[in-house]
Amino acid sequence: MHATFFVLGSRAAAAPALVREIADAGHEIAVHGWTHRPLPLRGPRATYEDLTRAIGTIADLAGQAPRLFRPPYGVMSAAAHLACRRLGLTPVLWTAWGRDWSCHAAPGQVHDTVMSDLHGDGTILLHDSDCTSAPASWRSALGALPALLDTCQVQGWKVGPLRDHGIRPYAPTR
Repeated sequence: MHATFFVLGSRAAAAPALVREIADAGHEIAVHGWTHRPLPLRGPRATYEDLTRAIGTIADLAGQAPRLFRPPYGVMSAAAHLACRRLGLTPVLWTAWGRDWSCHAAPGQVHDTVMSDLHGDGTILLHDSDCTSAPASWRSALGALPALLDTCQVQGWKVGPLRDHGIRPYAPTR
């Protein structure tokens, strides 16, 4: 099973071996910015520099530049759209999320929350880290994963990285 991991550049720099391991295992690595700050609070230059720094770090570690971008909190800004266009990043959001970042989330609850919004042909948002959420909250996503995969299989839904589902990045416009 492969997935798309949206990685913060600062976290990639702090755990370079993990990023290499994820890439070597065949997963798609995409960018989530350098820091997890809301984009509407940043100007055009800061947004562009944030994304450029993240792309460079992730590319060095993963062996190829990321081409997809998920904005922190799922909120884009005009500056982020312009920076993405210049850098060749395609913004990607999600269809269903597990609300797994909460300190009260449990695996069954994460599964049920995802499935209430997923009706096939969608993107699921789960978190593999608690660096921007409640301590140990990643455990609820990890615990929900087997049941989520089973449910998708029963429904006949294909599971995998976004690159395998027709999400294609657009070319940079320098």
